[in-house]
Amino acid sequence: MKYYLYILLTVDNTLYCGIARDVKKRFMEHISGKGAKYTRSHKPLKIVYTKEFKNRSEAQKEEYRIKHLSKEEKLKLIKG
Repeated sequence: MKYYLYILLTVDNTLYCGIARDVKKRFMEHISGKGAKYTRSHKPLKIVYTKEFKNRSEAQKEEYRIKHLSKEEKLKLIKG
């Protein structure tokens, strides 16, 4: 089953990284306040990056790696 890693830009110009099977549905959960605790206080504006993985394990490994990058490194990843 496919999983997607995604990065959201928030209203206060921070980046949030997560994984989901359906990124659009997960984004709507974040907007409605039913997503992660972080996005309840840092409202998401838009999805700025997605990447597909063949399973949850691979997506989680990449999520872990990205969460340890600096903001500048994350922005470089987003820009491609």
